[in-house]
Amino acid sequence: MTETESIAYDVVVLGAGPVGENVADRTRAAGLSTAVVEGELVGGECSYWACMPSKALLRPVLARADARRIPGLQQAVQGPLDAPAVLAHRDYFTSHWKDDGQVGWLDGIGADLYRGHGRLAGPRTVVVTGTDGVRHTLTARHAVAVCTGSRAQLPGLPGLADVGPWTSREATSSQFVPGRLIVVGGGVVATEMATVWQALGSQVTVLVRGKGLLPRMEPFAGELVAEALTEAGADVRTGTSVTSVTRENGTVVAVTDRGDRIEADEILFATGRAPRTDDIGLDTVGLEPGSWLPVDDSLRVTGTDWLYAVGDVNHRALLTHQGKYQARIAGAAIAARASGVSALETEPWGAHTATADHGAVPQVVFTDPEAASVGLSLAEAEQAGHRVRAVDVEFSSVAGAGLYGDGYRGRARMVVDLEREILRGVTFVGPGVGELIHSASIAVAGEVPVSRLWHAVPSYPTVSEVWLRLLEAYRDN
Repeated sequence: MTETESIAYDVVVLGAGPVGENVADRTRAAGLSTAVVEGELVGGECSYWACMPSKALLRPVLARADARRIPGLQQAVQGPLDAPAVLAHRDYFTSHWKDDGQVGWLDGIGADLYRGHGRLAGPRTVVVTGTDGVRHTLTARHAVAVCTGSRAQLPGLPGLADVGPWTSREATSSQFVPGRLIVVGGGVVATEMATVWQALGSQVTVLVRGKGLLPRMEPFAGELVAEALTEAGADVRTGTSVTSVTRENGTVVAVTDRGDRIEADEILFATGRAPRTDDIGLDTVGLEPGSWLPVDDSLRVTGTDWLYAVGDVNHRALLTHQGKYQARIAGAAIAARASGVSALETEPWGAHTATADHGAVPQVVFTDPEAASVGLSLAEAEQAGHRVRAVDVEFSSVAGAGLYGDGYRGRARMVVDLEREILRGVTFVGPGVGELIHSASIAVAGEVPVSRLWHAVPSYPTVSEVWLRLLEAYRDN
C-alpha cells in the first residue's frame, strides 16, 4: 500500500452523488477548496440505479397510457411496447453507466476528485484507499460532509442470498424482461417497478405486507394505483408477507404466510433502505457504524462542530431533490461558518435552515396514475396537533382533465389549517399530476393564505383548475 502525504482542504465531501455534488458546488462557489471522494460512479445512485433509469423506463409506459386515452390516437398505440428500445432509452439516460460527463462537471467547478473508499480517521480527517493501492489522507479545515446515501435493505429470510434477488439496482438496470416477476413491497420503488415491468410484458405479482400501497401518502393514492395495476394485469395482494424464498431449477418460489406458493423468474425486494455508513469510520469519531446520522437544521451532526450529514444518511427525507435542497442549505452554512459569521440565519425558512424537511417535502410517484404530494397528510397533520380539515375533489369536475384524456380518473386533497388558514399539505392523484405539484409546494412552503390563493387564477381549460374546485369546496362546506 502506497501512502501519500496529508493534503489539506477547506471541505471534504464523502460521496459524489447529487447531494455530494451540490455540497461541493456551493462550497466551491464560496471560494472554499473542496475534495470529493467516490468509490463508485460520480453521479451516484440517482443517476445510474434510481431516479434517472427508473423514469426513463416509465416515460414510454406513461406516454402510451396517455395516448390510449385520446380519441383518434388510441387505436394507433394498442400494440406492445418495444422493450429493447425502451431499455436502450434507459441506457442512454444512464450514460451507459459511465461517469465521464459528471467527472468533467466536478472538474469544471474546481473540486478535486479522489476515487476510492473513504473512511473517517478521527476528527476532520478522511483516508481514501484507491483501487490503485494508493492511500491519500485528507484533512478538512472547516467541514467533512457525509453524503454516502442509502442502499436497499433486504429482509433476513434464510437462504435469500442464494436466490439472487433483485433490489432497486437490478430492477432499474436489467437488460431483459422477466416473464414473471414478484415484487415484494408497497412503496415507491415497488409500485413504479411493478408499473414498468408489467407494461414491458412481465406477469407481475405484488405482495404487500400492509393494508395497501403507498402507505406514506393519503390512503386514496394507494387505492387508485392498486386499481390501475390490477386493471393492467398485475396481481396485487395486500396483507401478505413472504415467509420463504428459494430458487429451484432457475425458478424463484416464494411462499407466503397465507400458504400461497408463487413461482416467478425473478423477485424484487423493495422493502426499505439502510444508510451507507457501516464502513466509513464513524467509530473513530464516537458514532455508531451503520447508523443514521442525526443532524440539526443546518445539517450538522449532533454533538459536532465540523461533521455534516446530508441527504439520505440523516433519514430526514430519502428523496434526491430533498437531499439536493439540504446540500444547498449545508453548503451555505459551511461557507458562513468558515467566513466567521457569528450567527447563522436559523429562523424557520432562513438561509441556513432546512425547514422544508419538516413540512414541505414534495414527492412524485410515476405510476399510472401518478401520485404527487407535498407537506403533511391529513393523518400526519392531526398527529402533529394541528386543527385541520381535508377538502377533496374529483378531477372529473375539471374541464382540463376531460380534455387530457377520456375517462380521466383522479382525486385531489388539500389539508387546511383552520387556525392559520394556510395549507398544511396537498395530494394529487391522476395522469400527469406530477407537473402540478410545484404549485402546491409553493403554496405550502410559502404559507400562502387561502384568501390569497383565490387570486391565483388557473388558466382555462387546464388541469390546474383543480385548485379552483378545491377552494370552492372549502368555501362551500
